Amino acid sequence: MPKNSLNRSILNLAIPNIISNITVPLLGLVDMVLMGHQDSIAYIGAIGLGGTIFSVMYSIFSFMRAGTTGFTAQAYGANNRAEIAYSLYRSLCIALIATILVLSLQDAVEWLSMKLLHGSEEVLVYTATYFRMRIWAAPAVLCLYAFNGWFIGMQNTTIPMVIAILTNVVNIVLSVVFVNYMGMGVSGVALGTVIAQYCGLITAIIFLFAKFRHHLIPIRRVILLQSDKLKRFFSVNADFMIRSILLVLSIAYFNNQSAKLGDDMLAVNMILMQFFYIFSYFTDGFAYAGEALVGRFTGAREPKQLRQTVKLLFLWGFLIALPFTVLYALFPDWFIGLISDQPEIAVQAKPYHIYMILIPIITFAAFLWDGIYIGATAARAIRNTMIISALCVFLPASLLLMPHFGNHGLWIAFLLFMVARGLSMTLMAKKAVY
Repeated sequence: MPKNSLNRSILNLAIPNIISNITVPLLGLVDMVLMGHQDSIAYIGAIGLGGTIFSVMYSIFSFMRAGTTGFTAQAYGANNRAEIAYSLYRSLCIALIATILVLSLQDAVEWLSMKLLHGSEEVLVYTATYFRMRIWAAPAVLCLYAFNGWFIGMQNTTIPMVIAILTNVVNIVLSVVFVNYMGMGVSGVALGTVIAQYCGLITAIIFLFAKFRHHLIPIRRVILLQSDKLKRFFSVNADFMIRSILLVLSIAYFNNQSAKLGDDMLAVNMILMQFFYIFSYFTDGFAYAGEALVGRFTGAREPKQLRQTVKLLFLWGFLIALPFTVLYALFPDWFIGLISDQPEIAVQAKPYHIYMILIPIITFAAFLWDGIYIGATAARAIRNTMIISALCVFLPASLLLMPHFGNHGLWIAFLLFMVARGLSMTLMAKKAVY
């Protein structure tokens, strides 16, 4: 594939992902804005901690999206019609099992979360309220992991874009109605999420039968349960699962350490982390393009195209990171003011603007390598790099720095964590990907 055509393929896959991903931080921003304009900053902390619970819980199963994308893209590149279909079937079976597990253990998850999370009594009460409502979105969320991973593996990011936009627009509208007009507080934000996720699931099913009916072959149990296929499926996804759990636990650890610094500092860090998420969703557009194309060229056994794809992805990643760095440097107060109008939050956030500015240029490599490794189903390598970064860099750095530098130490440790991820995956890429 010529360089110009490859660039077009990257953009055709990345742009819909970016558009859909933009709606995700917008949803988080709206939730923060709705809670930031309530009469207590405890609402902001509750949304942050409640979101952390679900991030950790869903991280156990998020391998379904990554694994499904990698397997499907490689089957697509190899023109293997049976594996294209069965990569979806196997992932949906796992989603159904995961749904039963999550719903049956919800009381235990709530109890453990309340024991582990650090926050004021008021914050934890609101967090529990949020959890009890939002947990009922789990079946839709888990099935959407499978569907979205399969659509991306089929080199189609437009459908996940439509699903994400619809889901998040419905979520935003319902949250505004439930909070501002019905006075439901954190319950309104959670209920909006539940209804919106089921709207997204229905949309995914409609697209599957409308656009890909010819790829759906009859299910044969002997093929679905084929031992060598299942062994590879679970082996790869187990490593992806460990990677995802460590990533989200690192974010959860950051949030929990923030809570130990008090409600005000928790609110500041939750707001600043929104800008990490905003940038990550832009960069993830190109990471998802990398998943699709690297998987395709791996399955088709085209190493030259694979190498060229990686080079172009990093060029685009840098071109995305640079303007974000400039914008965050020039207008930090304006961005923070969009989320919260409470003056004490803006004042307390000022000493930490530097970390908001450094996020894009420091983190883009880690996001892109994630997509490349997933497309290549280099699961063991991505697991090992996460173990190194989370357990050998982030955790010890935070324990060493926080007693002396407080919140600055926490942020420095977090940025070191992201640097370690990007560097370790760069060093392992020749063996793992090419």
